[in-house]
Amino acid sequence: MPQIHFLDVTNRDGVQTARTGLSKFGKTMVNFYLARLGVAQSEIGFPFLFHEVPYVRAQVALAEAGAFGELRLSGWCRGVAADVERAAPLGLRHYNLSISTSDYMIQNKFRGRLDRDAIVREMTAAVRAAKDAGAETVGVNAEDGSRTDTGFLVEFALAAKEAGADRVRYCDTIGGDTPGRIRERFAALASATGMPVETHCHNDLGMAVANSVSGALGDLEAGQDAWINTCVNGIGERSGNADLLSTILAFRHGFGLDAKDAEIGDPLDLSWARRFGLWASYAFGQPLPYNQVGVGRNAFAHESGIHADGALKDHGNYELYDEATLGPFPEDWHDRAGRVVLTGEYGGKAGFRHVMEGLGAEVHDEDLTFRLVQLCNAMNGRPLTDDELRLIAAHPRELSLLFPGYEAA
Repeated sequence: MPQIHFLDVTNRDGVQTARTGLSKFGKTMVNFYLARLGVAQSEIGFPFLFHEVPYVRAQVALAEAGAFGELRLSGWCRGVAADVERAAPLGLRHYNLSISTSDYMIQNKFRGRLDRDAIVREMTAAVRAAKDAGAETVGVNAEDGSRTDTGFLVEFALAAKEAGADRVRYCDTIGGDTPGRIRERFAALASATGMPVETHCHNDLGMAVANSVSGALGDLEAGQDAWINTCVNGIGERSGNADLLSTILAFRHGFGLDAKDAEIGDPLDLSWARRFGLWASYAFGQPLPYNQVGVGRNAFAHESGIHADGALKDHGNYELYDEATLGPFPEDWHDRAGRVVLTGEYGGKAGFRHVMEGLGAEVHDEDLTFRLVQLCNAMNGRPLTDDELRLIAAHPRELSLLFPGYEAA
């Protein structure tokens, strides 16, 4: 039976969000939380960029050490062989390769430099380069796929498949698709190519989640697995991407989406949902809207007389799902009121030991772990959370790769 899988792009599309940012250690924590949630794959960033190299090396080392469980790490490259060749030595085993496919972008972005034939040639060369370098899976991204005619999308995908690609990503790059249309297009494309089609939906019309669900159902109708791109808290360029938690909850609790028809293939554990959502708000410096699905302050709040009366009698009267399934709210050490001793960039060993002992974190290499706490705090520019401190204590050698010149001997 075809299944639904989640491929989160917070560390690629999410970090491109204007007026925000995330440190390399912050990106590491995104991978940590995605692994705890049980998501299939994280698009961890741009392995062909010089400033991503230490970060990618650290992620590969952390994955090999078991820090990320079964989470697959993938790199995003432009659909050109040179990008892949620069990225290959870093050891990633999964890639998504992106190139624009619509006539609009051919005319107004490439401006005569590339035509359809050249786009296919560039993309297939990049796929072959990735496979030759040992990639286990390769997805090809049709940027502006929602404005690309179906005939060329099929030609593009079939050429990619022949070159060795495993999936094609349909990008609603400007967020103009609608649920009925995207479901039909996914069903047609998946049927014509015999390969899964990834959803990549932007929220410019407020329909990124609805479009992602509908596109996935089109995949399933065609007998193919569905891969859904998401971002934590729906962040992303302009109005954002499909929200990870909202999309998961839609498949779990949406009326008419029975498990027998829309089976999730990832071992999801939503008890980490609140920890992840609230950490991301803190790390990105983006306050959560009160009505943010699942993790917003008002997601389970009731005031009006009728609603309050019904919720007091049985919360199911006015709540679609049990808030306890989303896990506890974080109660981090650094957020304590009153007298508190912290550890960070300018702290000493006494404070470091006090905090780590209080968290119950086992420190096996005190000097390296202490140095990493200082470096990560300096990189983030904010107090480290409990989960961040515990990860540093558990994997100091792998995390030291984030800081060239400070690697463990």
